Amino acid sequence: MQNSATPTHCPYCALQCGMNLTPAPDGTVEVTERADFPVNRGALCGKGRTAPAVLSSRVRLTSPLVRSEGKLVPASWDEALDRIAEGLSRTRTEHGPDACGVFGGGGLTNEKAYTLGKFARVVLGTSQIDYNGRFCMSSAAAAGMKAFGLDRGLPFPLEDIPKTGCVILVGSNLAETMPPALRFFSELRENGGTLIVIDPRRTKTAEQADLHLAPRPGTDLALALGLLHLIVAEGRTDEEYIRERTTGWEDARAAAMAHWPEYVERITGVHVPQLREAVRMFCEPEAAMVLTARGPEQQSKGTDTVGAWINLCLATGRAGRPLSGYGCLTGQGNGQGGREHGQKADQLPGYRKLTDPAARQHVAEVWGVDPDSLPGPGRSAYELLDALGTDIRALLLMGSNPVVSAPRAAHIEERIKSLDFLAVCDVVLSETAALADVVLPVTQWAEETGTTTNLEGRVLLRRQAITPPDGIRSDLDVMHELADRLGVEKGFPTDPEEVFEELRRASAGGPADYSGITYRRLIDENGVFWPCPTPADTSDAGEHPGTPRLFLDRFATEDGRARFVPVSHRAIAEEPDAEYPVLLTTGRVVAQYQSGAQTRRVDELNAAAPGPFVELHPRLAERLGAKEGDRLAVVSRRGRAVAPARITTTIRPDTVFMPFHWSGEGRANTLTNPALDPTSRMPEFKACAVRLETVKP
Repeated sequence: MQNSATPTHCPYCALQCGMNLTPAPDGTVEVTERADFPVNRGALCGKGRTAPAVLSSRVRLTSPLVRSEGKLVPASWDEALDRIAEGLSRTRTEHGPDACGVFGGGGLTNEKAYTLGKFARVVLGTSQIDYNGRFCMSSAAAAGMKAFGLDRGLPFPLEDIPKTGCVILVGSNLAETMPPALRFFSELRENGGTLIVIDPRRTKTAEQADLHLAPRPGTDLALALGLLHLIVAEGRTDEEYIRERTTGWEDARAAAMAHWPEYVERITGVHVPQLREAVRMFCEPEAAMVLTARGPEQQSKGTDTVGAWINLCLATGRAGRPLSGYGCLTGQGNGQGGREHGQKADQLPGYRKLTDPAARQHVAEVWGVDPDSLPGPGRSAYELLDALGTDIRALLLMGSNPVVSAPRAAHIEERIKSLDFLAVCDVVLSETAALADVVLPVTQWAEETGTTTNLEGRVLLRRQAITPPDGIRSDLDVMHELADRLGVEKGFPTDPEEVFEELRRASAGGPADYSGITYRRLIDENGVFWPCPTPADTSDAGEHPGTPRLFLDRFATEDGRARFVPVSHRAIAEEPDAEYPVLLTTGRVVAQYQSGAQTRRVDELNAAAPGPFVELHPRLAERLGAKEGDRLAVVSRRGRAVAPARITTTIRPDTVFMPFHWSGEGRANTLTNPALDPTSRMPEFKACAVRLETVKP
């Protein structure tokens, strides 16, 4: 590649911040500001600034590895690919196609996610495919589909946030998880708007709020219902909007009225005057928004919890109107696009349902296969991982590290070890890759071109800035070679733009319609919002402009009306008791990302966040006899994690917090509960019962 700046995007979170990359003569890559991209306007967090460090051969994989005599040793590409093809083929022959599993990632580009779903269903013929994005915003997706008939993280651009009157931010510490986004909320307050933050911890984000509500973990559903009760009782509903643009209000209202303020105070710990103040702040401005993140979503009742917050918006006429609405702050870099195009267990490209005969027919025609040959829906992410070594005997894994990121992680590690065959494609030797029979080193964000879809539904083009090292291939190359070895010689191109052109046709007419988007437009327009269909007559109509703001005229339901869904509070799957008297909640810190597989290899980030910790209130620490820095064991019904104490008044006395970026004895997900939401199949990462023990030096 030329030694000139290439405009592209960060590989990490769903902001997909714009940046420029310039190769230096010494082989390093310089990151510089790209002020033209509206999401971050040049600002980058420490992870984005240091992202090129993972491009170094010092920390990355540079050769295929195969297991020999119990150890991973370097091998040629042909040997590694042959072994994967043989392992998958043998498993299909001996146990059937569904004995082969495929597990993807929310960081894969749209092109890779699309091809991975096609590979699973066309080449392997398996229904057993899902991805780690199931652990990200599946509850919000399910609730959005129920209420609006469509799931897109934000139904409006981030630039609308400073112009609204009030934002309720539920379970998001974006000051640490996506720092460049904080400016939109700072500008909201500068413009006279207000920010309400709901979080059991007084985080850096909560410190910016006009009002901070600190509910007990797992009680966000009751909190939302209590607020809706007060809105009804105080006559703050928008009856005209409810009548003209919604259905189902009577049942939803009746459910909310069973959650009177004092009852909600007992459940949540949030005092009634605070509830009333939140209602006043939210209802007085002409426009307002509710934004949720993993806090309310990563629960065994996450879909109902998000649904309750959506009901709050609908009851007050705050959805499908300018500068108002419900939105979800997607976490992973391509968490949105990753589930739209086929690597999710129940979906086909374009966000089509795998059970819809018309959808199967359309996609099968694009793929050149018989619709009846496409398998039906498979297991969700945790259920797929839990079936490894029993029903699923071989696994192809791309861009995920479930040994660290999955709930009940020690159990999942054992399930992975029990596989007959495991192949992993990754850029580093993650904890999961270290258990594989074959590991393939693949290209990274700066070494390849491809599209992602950010939290706004804005489709973006990441452009190749540097040439990958010798011996590194892309995931598209891998799937092309494996398909050929498994008897499918056509249909798996290696050029990302060619894949995207096929994706456009496969998504045409679907809820997530990308058919009007091209690489040229993504470059010229700095991204295009879906849905963006191809006009019926392009010669007259011109190109569809994309859809930055959804639902302004109608919702994506058959009658165009939003649906109230009646919900009621219920307890978390595992309440504290005498043996496990404390609640554990988990999350992220600013200097690390997800399972830490990449960020833990960056010296600057490790200096800022070198390892796990247990955050607890001074009153709880006093009862334990623990001091700052003492080693504490956190014990749940699933296992034990050990990390230093971090004592702070910014957390509830009945709650402890652990970040989930590390493996080893401080692995937080050893403790977490895999209890699943019945609709979204989201595990309950955010609340489980634990006890604390001091650990002698």
